[in-house]
Amino acid sequence: MITGIVFGVITFWLFAQAIVNVVPAVQSDLGIPLETVNIAISVTALFSGMFIVAAGGLADKIGRKKIANIGFIFSIIGSLCLVFAQGAALLIIGRVIQGLSAAFIMPSTIALMKAYFEGKDRQRALSYWSIGSWGGSGVASFAGGAIATYLGWRWIFIFSIIFAILGMFLLKDTPESKQESAGKFRFDYTGLAIFIITMLALNVFINFGSDLGWTSPLSLVLLAITIIGLIVFVRVEKSKDVVLIDFAVFKNMPYTGATISNFLLNAIAGTLVVANTYVQMGRGFNSFQSGMLSLGYLVAVLSMIRVGEKILQKVGAKSPMIWGTIITTVGVAMMGLTFLPDLPYTIVVFVGFALFGLGLGIYATPSTDTSVSNAPADKVGEAAGVYKMASSLGSAFGVAISAAVYAAISANGSLETAATTGIIVNVLFGILSLISIIFLVPADAGKTSANTNNAQTGRNRKPVTE
Repeated sequence: MITGIVFGVITFWLFAQAIVNVVPAVQSDLGIPLETVNIAISVTALFSGMFIVAAGGLADKIGRKKIANIGFIFSIIGSLCLVFAQGAALLIIGRVIQGLSAAFIMPSTIALMKAYFEGKDRQRALSYWSIGSWGGSGVASFAGGAIATYLGWRWIFIFSIIFAILGMFLLKDTPESKQESAGKFRFDYTGLAIFIITMLALNVFINFGSDLGWTSPLSLVLLAITIIGLIVFVRVEKSKDVVLIDFAVFKNMPYTGATISNFLLNAIAGTLVVANTYVQMGRGFNSFQSGMLSLGYLVAVLSMIRVGEKILQKVGAKSPMIWGTIITTVGVAMMGLTFLPDLPYTIVVFVGFALFGLGLGIYATPSTDTSVSNAPADKVGEAAGVYKMASSLGSAFGVAISAAVYAAISANGSLETAATTGIIVNVLFGILSLISIIFLVPADAGKTSANTNNAQTGRNRKPVTE
């Protein structure tokens, strides 16, 4: 089960992260503008973020394994669209479907971990999930560049299909896990519609604000729709019994701190777009060489995730979350030293990526366990969906903002200035994430759950059906 889940998370990263490394190749092969490729990059995280809470709630109600399998099927369909894309249409359609895939896979697999494991067993299982998630981004970044250089960028998504099929096969014998339900199925369609409209307006504002003019009538209308939509959404959700997002989960401070810091730390994903695009367009690197720069990230994040788990069990969640965020932010800042000559800058970026991975590896399991362990037992899929929505939306807006800043400055100035400014934006995200952890995550977060260990192991424990 764990291996199948890890394959599912990795297939997400293969299509979500690997495309960041092959922007010039995709742009050249399909003959489309850079802005269109950037939209295709961010639209996956956007659609994942819009539907991930709904998918998490559905997983609780109709089955976590069933929702995970639907996600695998979406992944295969979306990847096929990219394999056969000849222009912008199939590229964007495929990316939208891949976003839906991520929305179904991510919360349902976290909920399965919660259903089958307790205490230290759960923390260890979540470490493997984090290896697939945070480590998968490093695997995809490195492997994506190599695949694109020697086989062609479309082969990335052929491998994604293979991993999806393997994941479905490995999950086939896992018993279903879901919340016991009395009465007919109900769902918050009104809340979902309001949320989609609001998020679309915000994303279009961020992606096209520089082209439309930040103070143009259309931009102001989009901004107004976003603000009004958020207000209406909160009021509607608070007035209903069946809701898309139960705001009561945010009364738990550890959960809130983990979710907000997760949003902000995922926004740093914009660094990957800026750094990879800059070294290819400004320093003449090919896709494989660009991927090699992130090799240190891959090694560091994979090696440190289990270390983060052990630190969590010794001292709780807050300390590793703080230090992980600090190290990540320092690594990101190093990539902004674009005034350095070629060789020194290459070394600095490699070290920066390594620190990036080191920090995220320390942060990953403590943050995920803090969110899962503080989620209500009957709403773990929904709570996991909110937590992963923070990841997806943070990544979407981080990428969109960073790409917009880079594109706007590079159009009228030097690539070095554009890259440095784009990196500074991501450093600010890291600082804000650190502040949220310091003020919102209690000092004893994670200590209680670390000392709670179920005598039953994941091999003999029955699935939870709340």
